[in-house]
Amino acid sequence: MAKSKRQAYISVPAQIISSLSSSSLQSLLLSPKKSAKKKKPLWKRPMFWFLCFFLCFFLVILKIGFNLDPLVPFSPYPCSFLHQESSFTNGFVSNIENNSGFLKKVRENQEQSEFWKQPDGLGYRLCLGFSREYNKWSGEHAKDRTRYLMVVVTGGMNQQRNQIVDAVVIARILGAALAVPNLQVNVTWGDERRGGVALLRGLESKLSKDLPSDLQKLRCKVAFHALKFAAPILELGNKITERMRSKGPYLALHLRMEKDVWVRTGCLPGWTHEYDEMISSERKLRPWLLTSKSNMTYHERKLAGLCPLNALEVTRLLKALGAPKNARIYWAGGNPLGGKEALLPLIGEFPNLYNKEDLALPGELEPFANKASFMAVIDYIVAENSDVFMPSHGGNMGHALQGHRAYAGHKKYITPDKRHMLPYFLNDSLPEAEFNQIIMGLHRDSLGQSEFRTSKSGRDVTKYPVPECMCNDTNLHTSS
Repeated sequence: MAKSKRQAYISVPAQIISSLSSSSLQSLLLSPKKSAKKKKPLWKRPMFWFLCFFLCFFLVILKIGFNLDPLVPFSPYPCSFLHQESSFTNGFVSNIENNSGFLKKVRENQEQSEFWKQPDGLGYRLCLGFSREYNKWSGEHAKDRTRYLMVVVTGGMNQQRNQIVDAVVIARILGAALAVPNLQVNVTWGDERRGGVALLRGLESKLSKDLPSDLQKLRCKVAFHALKFAAPILELGNKITERMRSKGPYLALHLRMEKDVWVRTGCLPGWTHEYDEMISSERKLRPWLLTSKSNMTYHERKLAGLCPLNALEVTRLLKALGAPKNARIYWAGGNPLGGKEALLPLIGEFPNLYNKEDLALPGELEPFANKASFMAVIDYIVAENSDVFMPSHGGNMGHALQGHRAYAGHKKYITPDKRHMLPYFLNDSLPEAEFNQIIMGLHRDSLGQSEFRTSKSGRDVTKYPVPECMCNDTNLHTSS
């Protein structure tokens, strides 16, 4: 006998029923069925996987954006933070803030971009307007062809360049026509007299550096406009420049680590005891080679900033100044004492290190082999076109490039503050972060900013072309 079906009823007051519409009643009756329907788990919902995919994609883009070195791979698990026991929002933020490696990479990339940043030129640009009196005086003497000046210039490429600049100014002062200079290393011509012709020898540093404004501008015009390198050597220098430039910005170093430099400066290479002994013995045998201040010891010279930087010191300085490890570096100069092994500290930290021999194609350097001045010209061209330049020591090439880069718009030129930074180099207990901060502070104003020659009495205008040869909007009216 079948059991009768029992039905349950719910009594509802009439006032409530009358207040409900038919649609409300229908939704009320249907809602229990919907609520009874089982919900899908979170991990089975398409939206969950879409959000995960989007988050992973965002992290990959973020990682690539901060990783400037394409050769360093990013993490193979960009979404691994999802497995951490933390809430989604708080876990994401804390992950970034607490990831010291991530923040370190950000800081390094910021420093790298700062390293290639050019100094503020304060709006100075070339400005070689001569006065009316000077132009009139020059025109009158140009008609007189009865007086001539001949000069014999000696030394290396940069020394000869400086002497030619002086010769042009001297000829203008004397009202004479300058014959094409005789470029010699060893002067053998002894006849210093023929009718109406004067022969000058040994021009180095004979002309005053503090001259009237028009003559200062003449020096700049000769140094930066009139003097040009021969076409074949200029073409090769530009080719090597393009090979350095093809993969981005590059730094040029002028390394003064040759044997004769260590002997003449009274310094020691500081690389191995063997080479230090070699230099000391050479200096004892030929004491006249020491250029100046023979009464100072090597240690005193070092602390006074009179010694070239060796490869290790150059490396530490560049790292402290934020040079990126993948920076392309062109090194100029002669072969260092000890050969390429003397450069190992530098190569170990900055492997993209090249010189003209590395970049030239087979046979390109043969026409200039065993010609030191020609090789120096190639170095000069590549260094002048670099994004950043730094010499390890002073000298004619460094001074010439300092003025040339300033005249070209104050391109970055790092002047190592050897006298102030050497004590920190000798302090082994100084933490690297503190060392870097100190070195950076010492060089904040030594990056090629505008420097006025008038505040440096006796300095060459071809090294400090402001304000005689360059002007900005504030002093344009006085120079024109």
